[in-house]
Amino acid sequence: MKKVGIIMGSASDLPVVKKAAAALTELEIPFEMHVCSAHRTPEQAAVFAEKAEENGFGVLIAAAGMAAHLAGALAARTTLPVIGIPLKSSNLDGIDALLSTVMMPSGIPVATVAIDGAVNAALLSAEILALSEPALKARLLERRRKEAENVLLKDRELQEEFGNNG
Repeated sequence: MKKVGIIMGSASDLPVVKKAAAALTELEIPFEMHVCSAHRTPEQAAVFAEKAEENGFGVLIAAAGMAAHLAGALAARTTLPVIGIPLKSSNLDGIDALLSTVMMPSGIPVATVAIDGAVNAALLSAEILALSEPALKARLLERRRKEAENVLLKDRELQEEFGNNG
């Protein structure tokens, strides 16, 4: 199976990115995590993206805050799918990163998840890889089944406590 590359612009992004790593681990998807800045280490970011496919990656996840150019910088150097995670900052609550990540020029696409949406980035990566991995697709379907079961359980608990007062 192809790996997922998780690239964060700063080591301080790790608390959010760990959620993607946990979801990938749960789904038994191999991954690597790296710190690489679009602004402070642009050459390293470019080389990583250019060599990603030959190094066994199938999808890249880029987590960055504020100016959040990392996803676009990687996407400009590879045809692998790139998923951007805009990260919340203390200045604009992540709106700056969201807009920087989502507003890519025509021809260089970046899929973008919600602010701090690391789990959805991992799940989207899994869905992409599952196109050629039937066993992974089965694990994704089982995860969704369990999530639906949990929602129904919570509704039953709610009904037991409050009944239907409508």
